[in-house]
Amino acid sequence: MLYQYRDNLFLKEYGMALNRRKFLSTSLGSVAAAGLTGTLSACGGAENKKEACGQKSCCSSKAELKISFQEGIAPGENLNEKFDFMEKHGVVGFEPWGGGLADRVTEIKQALNGRNIQVSAICAGFKGFILSEDPAVRKECMDTMKEIIAAAGELNSVGVIIVPAFNNQVPVMPHTQATRDFLCEQFTEMGSFAQQQGTTVILEPLMRGEAFYLRQVADAASICRDINNPGVRCMGDFWHMTWEETSDMGAFLSGGDYLQHVHIASRKRRSMPGEDGNADNYVEGFRGLKMLGYDKHVSFECGCQGDRAVVVPEAVKLIREQWEQA
Repeated sequence: MLYQYRDNLFLKEYGMALNRRKFLSTSLGSVAAAGLTGTLSACGGAENKKEACGQKSCCSSKAELKISFQEGIAPGENLNEKFDFMEKHGVVGFEPWGGGLADRVTEIKQALNGRNIQVSAICAGFKGFILSEDPAVRKECMDTMKEIIAAAGELNSVGVIIVPAFNNQVPVMPHTQATRDFLCEQFTEMGSFAQQQGTTVILEPLMRGEAFYLRQVADAASICRDINNPGVRCMGDFWHMTWEETSDMGAFLSGGDYLQHVHIASRKRRSMPGEDGNADNYVEGFRGLKMLGYDKHVSFECGCQGDRAVVVPEAVKLIREQWEQA
């Protein structure tokens, strides 16, 4: 969701994860590719791929990199200036904040008119949280989510991002099977409403430092599978995946057909891709997206250490180069 910079203590605690995952991503990513590729219809028949799934030719021709920006990414004093910058650099998606979205539908539509930019996902903005022990707080979450979902439908957005509960949201329902069953019931209602509006609800896994309940893409995808409602989907976020996943490729493949959206940021400070140097490598994850035939958006959700007019175009260039490498 909205990015939070980790302090030195947090990075020290999780720093070993980067080294560990570098080893595990190689082995587990290969296992994921070997075990899952055969079941992915997006990969097509044998004529569309070579025997070795790690090769580029394994990837579906359907796959497409569609770069999206959250509202604060591009420099500019207003939406038109931001969209001018985005079009100049081939950015085709816009991810607005969900809070107050209903009042901005006309503004956003007018700013997008005639442009090669579409609304990608809507980033949260709801009130309350769905796993609260307080029924009034849960109702507030459901009601405000439906308001945002309706606005998302008007904007032809792919979905509204939601986290079941952040760590600072208490009192929260216990982490039990009963809670999971309750969550499925709530998202069945949300998802059905979203389908009526022509959009979806998107579950976002976060690192345990922000939200312990839902941490991995596979967890979110399994909830989507159990709900079995086309209005409920999930996403992956490279920043959170840095700390929680052993393989970027495996994480995305575990999302399968439920994967609706992707967030990206640098992998140490949650800044622009490239601002953390060699740590900002997304090739393995992009290879997984290509294997899925992923053609939705990869959206920038991050801060910026330097001059946005300079750093942002460099980040876009890096992402495109790594997509080609995948």
